[in-house]
Amino acid sequence: MNKNAPLFGIITTIFVVVLILGAILYGFPKYNVWRKELSGKAQLKEAEWSRQIAVEEAKARKESAILDAEAEIERAKGVAKANKIIGDSLKGNEAYLRYLWIQGLQDETSEVIYVPTETNLPILEATRGLQR
Repeated sequence: MNKNAPLFGIITTIFVVVLILGAILYGFPKYNVWRKELSGKAQLKEAEWSRQIAVEEAKARKESAILDAEAEIERAKGVAKANKIIGDSLKGNEAYLRYLWIQGLQDETSEVIYVPTETNLPILEATRGLQR
């Protein structure tokens, strides 16, 4: 057996340890840079996704507002048509209007009806609440 074999094994082991340690010392800063770069890319991608989500939510709110406005317009058209039908049916129909007025009087609710005078001014409740 060679006398230098144990010494050669120790030197080889030290060399391998120094080589591994050197690789770690050399590679660790590069790994940190690489890791931070990946982290930055991930944060950028997350920010892009968040922005896209916000844009899509804004588009959805806009479309909803437009559809709500269109629905309100259609509802108003329906109310206008119904009012026209009711108004046209009441024109020249004094007897029916008088009947509705009498029914309202018999209803016994606490509604106040203002009846115009000859000058088309209503008689106000000037004496209402006065004790006699």
